[in-house]
Amino acid sequence: MGSVKDLKILEKPSTEKMGKGRFIFSDRYSVFDWGEMPDTISGKGAATAILGAYFFERLQEMGIPTHYLGLVENGIPKRLDQLDEPSDTMEIELLRVIHPGQKDDGYDYSAYLSERTTFLIPLEIIYRNSLPPGSSVFRRLEEKSITPEDLGLDSMPAPGSRLDPPILDVSTKLEITDRYITWEEAGKISGLDRRELKTLKDLTLRVNDLITKDYAGIGLVNEDGKVETGFDNERRIMLVDVLGTLDECRFTLHGLPVSKEIARIHYRKTPWFRSVNDAKKRNRKNWKEICETTPDPLPPRLKELISRVYLSCTNEITGREWFGGVPPLNETMKEIKGFLTP
Repeated sequence: MGSVKDLKILEKPSTEKMGKGRFIFSDRYSVFDWGEMPDTISGKGAATAILGAYFFERLQEMGIPTHYLGLVENGIPKRLDQLDEPSDTMEIELLRVIHPGQKDDGYDYSAYLSERTTFLIPLEIIYRNSLPPGSSVFRRLEEKSITPEDLGLDSMPAPGSRLDPPILDVSTKLEITDRYITWEEAGKISGLDRRELKTLKDLTLRVNDLITKDYAGIGLVNEDGKVETGFDNERRIMLVDVLGTLDECRFTLHGLPVSKEIARIHYRKTPWFRSVNDAKKRNRKNWKEICETTPDPLPPRLKELISRVYLSCTNEITGREWFGGVPPLNETMKEIKGFLTP
């Protein structure tokens, strides 16, 4: 079980063959690496599954390999145009997850040097088309763990800066608390050579371009997002997990966030968020165990509005009314604005 979706294994993968499994997308949500939060967002699971399926199908039509096999209805994986009702279950090809070992205060990735096929690449690739307020880039710049030059910039960026071309960032994927790393380290820990790293970057840019154009069609700006990948049984890079959703990306409408960033902004105003930051500074690996407070549930009305955001985005991006009686996104965002302004 993950923090927001569950995995059912149908066939285990091996070193020679990919397996088969199903993601069951839940109404749970997670912010700031906490894991499952104290309440749920109605309809979020099905809305996210459909949106993820939409982008996987679009990418497959472009000739890009993914692990997506369909959304499940009556026990059978189907493409979106074959579904009669919304589904929260996605059938996928499964890869092996090779967890790095722990040594001293770090991690041992030596196992990846001998692996060749059917495994999850232990990296998250983040594309950034802008640097909206709240972007982790500003924290890293303030801490001096990166410089503007590391990002390809010639001066300190301001919140809201647009990036053309986009920045590609990379972080670990399988550590207790993921950390940003250089592309050189990314290649070393994952066993990717320069050609494969270039393929990874090019693939991320193509995904970014597709998501950006499709969301622009409903008036949204694609600020940033993440991509996860793996190797198939012929060591071809394939897209895995899910992408293009409101959990994997940050979108804005007239400067307002249209993603789970809405929940992040709410929680940044709470004592719990300050406790999380303090705990992470004191113990990067076991910070949750020493965090002094736990999060409260969302205000009921804000929770209802976030649900509407997920449902209406899925309706509008796919061009199909999967969820009836949901107001247009523009209308919902007008009320959400009142919760987000000081």
